Amino acid sequence: MAQIALLTLHGMGVTLKDYADELEQDLHSLLGDAWLDVAFESVYYQGILQPNQRAVWNRTRANAKVRWEGLRTFVLSGMSDAVGLEYRKERAGSAYELAQLEIACKLLAARDQMGGNGSVVFLTQSLGAQVLSNYLWDAQLPAGRATAGIWRDIDAHAMAIAGHPLSDEERDFLRGSTLRRWVSTGCNIPIFVAADTQMRIQPIRPPTDDFHWLNIYDPDDALGWPLRPLGSGYEELVDDRTINAGLCADAAPRNWNPLSHVAYWADEGVLGPLSVMLKELLSEVSELR
Repeated sequence: MAQIALLTLHGMGVTLKDYADELEQDLHSLLGDAWLDVAFESVYYQGILQPNQRAVWNRTRANAKVRWEGLRTFVLSGMSDAVGLEYRKERAGSAYELAQLEIACKLLAARDQMGGNGSVVFLTQSLGAQVLSNYLWDAQLPAGRATAGIWRDIDAHAMAIAGHPLSDEERDFLRGSTLRRWVSTGCNIPIFVAADTQMRIQPIRPPTDDFHWLNIYDPDDALGWPLRPLGSGYEELVDDRTINAGLCADAAPRNWNPLSHVAYWADEGVLGPLSVMLKELLSEVSELR
């Protein structure tokens, strides 16, 4: 039975459902047999958006002359991910709500692997940080205050999440009651809040007393940003750390330009701190036995 849980959220753009497979293999190599004590779940929200994006792209190619197809594909899928998740998010069945439902389902699946509550770690890439931040923000609002997503009425989604009415422990767990660590890479939360006034920019509250949020970014990554300069509580909540992502033999062209955005999860600057976090949490569990 797993002792702790690691959940991942991918970023923007065309993403396959097995996006975290290589990460899982790398962490298994780093942790050895200890990896068997980690419940690993990958949240996949691109499947909500990708069919519609593909349909628009196919109609465009069939009925109009366009160039720079690779760049257009990135812009269409990447930018519409960000816009689509916010578009009419208050509607029942919106992409915003369905993405949160996916997070909740994977959280509860991880809890089942642990046989109950256990420490949770999140790893998010790019847009995934904004998706998770929204989920946690809504979950932390007083009952009845959320205006969009599953936390408007979490119990109305119980059957979709758990297949049964949620217990108090399950509901608290879904709110992040055991979330201990968050590692964000290539985070672009500033893009979503920069147009707002300083006084309205606020981060989530620490879900646990020893919560630690490590935000890793490459200064060459135009889509990856530090968070502490946002102020308004981010400077106390987040530890920003810079790396030179993609500095390896098979990815050297990425380390000095914006392509570093896709190189984080294979980089020692991410795998190292993440594996240390997991080992520390597993050690805590071992000492409590």
